[in-house]
Amino acid sequence: MTTRLSYAIGAHARLADGFDPGPVRVGMLAAHQGQYLEISGFPHPLGTAARIRNNCGDIIQGEVVGFSGDRAVMQALGNSGSLAPGAPVYPAGRHDRVAVGNALLGRIVGPMGDPLDGAPEPACDRHWPLHGPATNPLQRGRVVKPIPTGVRAIDALFTIGEGQRVAIVAGSGVGKSVLMGQMLQGVDADIVVVGLIGERAREVSDFVESKITPDIADKTVVIAVAADEVPLLRLRAAMRATAIAEHFAASGQKVLLLIDSLTRVAHAQREIGLALGEPPTVKGYTPSSLALIPGLVERVGVDRTSGGSITAIYTVLADGGDLEDPVVDAARAIVDGHIILSREMAENGIFPAIDVSRSLSRLMPDIVDPMHQAAAAHFRKLWSSHEQNRDLVLMGAYAAGSDPILDEAIERRAEMLHFVGQPRDCTRAFSESHELLVEGFGR
Repeated sequence: MTTRLSYAIGAHARLADGFDPGPVRVGMLAAHQGQYLEISGFPHPLGTAARIRNNCGDIIQGEVVGFSGDRAVMQALGNSGSLAPGAPVYPAGRHDRVAVGNALLGRIVGPMGDPLDGAPEPACDRHWPLHGPATNPLQRGRVVKPIPTGVRAIDALFTIGEGQRVAIVAGSGVGKSVLMGQMLQGVDADIVVVGLIGERAREVSDFVESKITPDIADKTVVIAVAADEVPLLRLRAAMRATAIAEHFAASGQKVLLLIDSLTRVAHAQREIGLALGEPPTVKGYTPSSLALIPGLVERVGVDRTSGGSITAIYTVLADGGDLEDPVVDAARAIVDGHIILSREMAENGIFPAIDVSRSLSRLMPDIVDPMHQAAAAHFRKLWSSHEQNRDLVLMGAYAAGSDPILDEAIERRAEMLHFVGQPRDCTRAFSESHELLVEGFGR
C-alpha cells in the first residue's frame, strides 16, 4: 500500500526543489502535538531524516526520535504550522554523519552544519559519526602532561592536564563567560572547538565578536544553536561539536573543546524524553537526560593511537546555587575535576570567582611536581581555614595564637585574594603562575 502510494504522490513531491523521492515507502501524518509528529506507515529506524510538505507548499524537515505503538514519532526541525492530517512524509536518509575537515576552521556553523557567518557552506571532504566511533577503553591514554590555560588560579591550584574533562559549575551572572574567554586566549591548543548550546542570540554574537579574537580565529570552530530552537537541534549541536573535536584529535591534533552549557544539553534530552513518555525523576529529569552526560563526556580524552587529545571544559548551571542539582551531580561524577564559581566572590568584584575550597582537579597529582603540589595544598589549606572560621574572626572571638594555620590565613588573606584574582583582559604564563605559587606558599 505504502509503495503504491509513493508512486501516486511522487509527482506532487517532486515539486520540492531538488527532491525526488522515487519509489520509497511513504508515511502519513497521523497526529501533531507541538513540535512532535506521529507518522503512520513509516517503518524506518531512529535517526532517519524525513521531509513533509505543509499546506503552504513548504518542505519541513524532521527526524525520527522514537515510536508510539506502530507509529514513528518525528520531531520537526522548523515551524510545523499549516500541517494537515494525512500529509505525506518521505524518508530522506540519515543525519548521523557529520562533515569534518580543515574547511571548518575559522567558521561558525549551526547544528546541522549550515553556515551562520554568511560565508558559503564549508567544503568538507570527510565525514565522522555524529555519536562517535566505537571506542576501546584501553585505547584511551593517560593524562600525564599539564595544559596551560592562562588563568593563574587554575594553572597553579587546579592544574588541568592534556586530555582532562573539567566542569565549570556556577549560577547565572558569576563570570562563566569571562572565564571561558580567558581560557580561550591562554590555552595551549592546536584546535579550539566551541559549542554554544541554547544561548540567547545576542550572547552568541557577543561571544563570537569579543572572545574569538583574530589571533585564535583561524584555529577555532564554533557550533551555535539559539535558545528558541527545538530540543533536537540543541542536542545535535553538542554532538556535532564533540564529533568535530574527535576528528581533529584522531589526526593527532591537541584540541580544546568548550561546551556551554552541559545543563542545556540535558534539558534538551529531558524535553524529548518527556514527549516520548519517559517517567520524570528528580526535578523532572528523565533517565535518558542524565544517562546522556557520561555518554557525551566519555568521548573525550587522550587518543593513544593518534597521539592527539581532547581537553574538554563543560559549563554546568547550578540553578540558585544548588550544587545538589541532578545535572551537577551527574557531571561531577564523570569529569576529572570541577571549578566551582562563588557568587559571593563575584559580588565582591573578585574575578575569576573561583571557590578555592570546593574546586578540585583530580589529576593534578599526576601532572605536577611535588613542590607545586605541596604549595597548592598549603594554599588551599589556608583558604579553607579562613572560610571555616570567618564568622569567628569577624566577631572578634578568635584569639590570635590559638591556631597557627588560621593565624597565617588571616595575615595572608589579602595576598591570597590577589593571587586568585586576575584582570579579564590578560592571561598569565604557566611558568609564572607556578613560580609565584611555589615562592609564596611552598613549604
